[in-house]
Amino acid sequence: MTLLKTLLAVALTLFTACVTAADRPNIVLILMDDMGWRDVGFMGNTFTETPNLDRLAAGGLVFSQAYASAPNCAPTRACLMSGQYTPRHGIYTVVDPRQPPGSPWQKLLASDSQSELDTRIVTVAESLRDGGYATGFFGMWNLGRGRSGPVTPGGQGFETVVFPENLGFGKDQYFDDAGNYLSDRLTDSVLQFVEKNRSGPFFVYLPDHAVHAPYNPKPDLLKKYEQKLQQTGDRRDSAEAAATVEAVDQNVGRIMDGLKSMNLLENTIVIFTSDNGGTPQFTAPLKGSKGQLYEGGIRVPLVVSWPGLKNPGRTTPVPVSSVDWYPTLLELAGLTAPHGQIQDGVSLMPLFRGSDTLQRDRLFWHFPCYVGRSAPSSAVRVGDYKLVEFFEDGGHVELYDLQQDPNEEHDLAAEMPARRDELTKILKTWQKETAAAIPNTANPDFDPQAQRTRGPGGPAGAGGGQGGPAGGQKGGQKGGQKGGQKGGQKGGGMNKGGGGGQKGGQRPNEAQPNR
Repeated sequence: MTLLKTLLAVALTLFTACVTAADRPNIVLILMDDMGWRDVGFMGNTFTETPNLDRLAAGGLVFSQAYASAPNCAPTRACLMSGQYTPRHGIYTVVDPRQPPGSPWQKLLASDSQSELDTRIVTVAESLRDGGYATGFFGMWNLGRGRSGPVTPGGQGFETVVFPENLGFGKDQYFDDAGNYLSDRLTDSVLQFVEKNRSGPFFVYLPDHAVHAPYNPKPDLLKKYEQKLQQTGDRRDSAEAAATVEAVDQNVGRIMDGLKSMNLLENTIVIFTSDNGGTPQFTAPLKGSKGQLYEGGIRVPLVVSWPGLKNPGRTTPVPVSSVDWYPTLLELAGLTAPHGQIQDGVSLMPLFRGSDTLQRDRLFWHFPCYVGRSAPSSAVRVGDYKLVEFFEDGGHVELYDLQQDPNEEHDLAAEMPARRDELTKILKTWQKETAAAIPNTANPDFDPQAQRTRGPGGPAGAGGGQGGPAGGQKGGQKGGQKGGQKGGQKGGGMNKGGGGGQKGGQRPNEAQPNR
């Protein structure tokens, strides 16, 4: 443990010595993998059934403009753990961003990406642990390899760690050899942890592996949605995806029932969200998908359930980001941020207390890499306006009014030069302040024909997906084809990932490879 972490632990111990567990809420943070903005009922999904999440939303606070801090897995998780934007921790992607070096379809040489969360960063788990919380981790880490050591969950503030061994991308990821469903097993472990630490306070971090494709849903749920799909006849729906989402919903219900049976609901906040937008076929009517900085790649579902909410059962349009959870959880726990550690997020407590504003007017994203069908880009949202910069072709920018055009169909960059230049200046200043990596070296192996064969992944290749578990998002298939996202299920495409499944089951308390 670094000197900063040691001093923090001592300070927090003294600070919390006179604070009882009853004064601080238990925290359950559930993070899904690749769950898109409209993949659940409370966000308008009409095909997939999510009664437990819908019930949570009916008595909680729904965020209609919640964002992941990055368009893919590992960087968002790093943002959540650190409270910092991607340039500060340097984790931009889950795989080698060069994919491999010199890929002929890449115009630029991608920026490097860190594969581990810097141990000098005091994570939110460390802050809560040192402040008196029992901390438990259950699921996917993606911020460092290995079964033990400083870059694993156990080395970054979690006292109880349960995560499967050798988890790959294949269908075998959802069941072990004994036929146990992974989401069920993780929930079993969560409930055991809660029972053991029911005297509180506790912090549960449940980054589930669902709903990442390819799917292997429970047979009974798959049969249900196959029959439902025959009735609707909408090819944009997916029985496998819907069944996987409902299995998640069932486990959210199990957690809520467990908290209720232990008389813990009155002092527990439950947060449910996702690490990035959906895969290409599941993001309509939003533009883009996972790996891109259009809304389809970064807008996510978010609901908060907590008895301390003022006017529960409402929806807030205030834009929020993954980096906001660190300061929010610290304020809930009555703790202060680590001295000298930059926090890019702001506490969401004003929204919990009924306010319709935050003391912030801008959000940032930075993704200087190639992954799947994406291209290096950066973005800023100021008020209702969002500017996306693409580093290929000399820094092409696009400007959208998200209030009037949430699907980003009308680029205003040429029509509103003053607003375009204003946001460009804000973004450039932020990039400089955070020492953001900017890819600007031409790829000597670039082949225009290879890029055309692959299909564009930047501005021209960001059409909407095909709808998704939500169904009813019409126009998605056309947009997805226009955006050059056909074939995404092949090779290393965004739908399927790659690498195949790992047989032999998933064993608790052991690590999985990074992704």
